[in-house]
Amino acid sequence: MAASQEAARAPSYTGILPCQKIREMLSAGEILPAGILETYDIAADQIQPASIDLRLGDYAYPVDASFLPGKGMKVLEKMRELDSSFESFRISLGNGAVLEKGRVYVIPLLESISLRSDVSAFANPKSSTGRLDILTRLIADQATLFDQVEEGYEGQLYIEVAPRSFSVVVRTGTRLNQLRFRRTRGESPKPITSADWRALLTEGQIADSNSRGERTGMLPFSIDLKGSGADNALIGWRAKKHARRIDLEQRDYDPFHFWEPIRFHKESSLILDPDEFYILITKEAVAVPPEFAAEMLPYDTRAGEFRVHYAGFFDPGFGWDAQTRRAGSSRGVLEVRSHEVPFLLEHGQTVGWLRYERMAERPDVLYGSDIASNYQGQQLKLAKQFRPLGPG
Repeated sequence: MAASQEAARAPSYTGILPCQKIREMLSAGEILPAGILETYDIAADQIQPASIDLRLGDYAYPVDASFLPGKGMKVLEKMRELDSSFESFRISLGNGAVLEKGRVYVIPLLESISLRSDVSAFANPKSSTGRLDILTRLIADQATLFDQVEEGYEGQLYIEVAPRSFSVVVRTGTRLNQLRFRRTRGESPKPITSADWRALLTEGQIADSNSRGERTGMLPFSIDLKGSGADNALIGWRAKKHARRIDLEQRDYDPFHFWEPIRFHKESSLILDPDEFYILITKEAVAVPPEFAAEMLPYDTRAGEFRVHYAGFFDPGFGWDAQTRRAGSSRGVLEVRSHEVPFLLEHGQTVGWLRYERMAERPDVLYGSDIASNYQGQQLKLAKQFRPLGPG
């Protein structure tokens, strides 16, 4: 049988679509550039093992409040309904522009999509976006939910951007969020059984500790407030209240100009102050085997009145040691904000969950080993815009 015939007869499994399928979607015109002033070709390095990076378009529109367009309404129509003169205040991003902290902006993206009836999509901020405390949410025309795109959607995509801790400089083409695609109909892949899950845990394929993981497909993770265990060891960062703006295309910023270090002093606990922003780390090293994708779940009141992430996608291959087929050294970096009241965190306390889902097929490119990935092997690491600390 010819290879092309074999490929045609291969089953179409449900699950997260890998990079090779995303490239097929590009070739088929299911993902298109949608520049306003000119056509912006989609770059090869936008495609990640299980997602595609989305780029900011030519203009940003300041808005007074977050919103969803709702059924029967397009995003720009809703903005016109809320403020008939909104287009007069658009900000050109072509040569760079400042998005002020505390403000909300809606920005058309440079990508539009035309999904098949068996494919949906969902979005998340990129890792660096979350670590800079920039809240982003995808909006589609007629959407009733953020970050979700229904099967068969055809049209423009938009992003809501709200810098929380720092004002930031962005440009046309800046990448703040990413989109995953899920095939919703077809042949179901082998489910993650309780026996499969126990094996993944006991073999150390998804974490370097004996995690309980009682819920199949759900990995609990805990907080590390000791670091190396030495007195004065760095265990986290807290964003400064007053700092200069950050150009997202620049590198080598001094972290101490923007962040206050948090150090271990034998208490093994940390009180989160309301509305302060923290960068902390998981106690566990975590990994995503090649046949899976993972997503960090939003904050859960069962873990406390705080949010433990903004950027939640973990690609196939993250933290994965192909030689040992086990979790390596990559920790999960957590973007943490307390709500309403001060909250006491203690070392080893469970603060969230990673949800694992099977890929529709194994990607032909893995995070870290096959592409230049900023956060493979990470320990406590700020966004890529900041200069790494030297030893000690």
